[in-house]
Amino acid sequence: MGAPYFPFFFDIRDWAVLIVGAGNVAARRAAALAEFGARLTVIAPEGCPQMEALEQAGQVRWLRRRIQETDLDTGDLRLVLAATDDPELNRALVSWCRRRKLLSNNCSDRSQCDFYFPGIVRDGDLVIGVTASGEGHGAVKETVREIRRMMGEGKTSKNRTAD
Repeated sequence: MGAPYFPFFFDIRDWAVLIVGAGNVAARRAAALAEFGARLTVIAPEGCPQMEALEQAGQVRWLRRRIQETDLDTGDLRLVLAATDDPELNRALVSWCRRRKLLSNNCSDRSQCDFYFPGIVRDGDLVIGVTASGEGHGAVKETVREIRRMMGEGKTSKNRTAD
C-alpha cells in the first residue's frame, strides 16, 4: 500500500447516497451516514433486520430488487457503497461508478475504495474519525474504545466503530 489516506470531513447533509446491499455491513454504514444527514437509497432484493429498522424509521428508502447500471444515472448521486455478498457484482458496481466519476467504496475489496469508513467517536459537534487506511480494523476499534474512555464514555454521545 502507498501513502495513508488523508482524512476529509464533509458536510454530507442531503447528499444522495446509494447503498447496494442490505446486510449487516450495509446497515451499519447506512446508520452512520444517516446520523450525518445523508439521503440514503438502498437497492437489494432482501436484507437484514437492522436495515428493515432503518427503513421503518424513515432513514433509508429501500428498493427491493437487483441493481441496474442505469440506477447510477440520477443527477444528484454523490456516493455509492458496494456492500453485497457478491464480489463480482461489487467490482462491476465500482467500474460503473468510475466511468461516471462517482466516489465508491467496495466492502469486499479495499483496493477498490475511493474512501474508507472510519471508526467514529461523536459527542455533539465533536467528531473524531480513526482509520488505518483500510487495514488493521482491530487497531482502529481499540483506538476508538480508548478515545471513548478518555472522553468519559457514558455521556449522550453516539459512537460507531469501523467496518
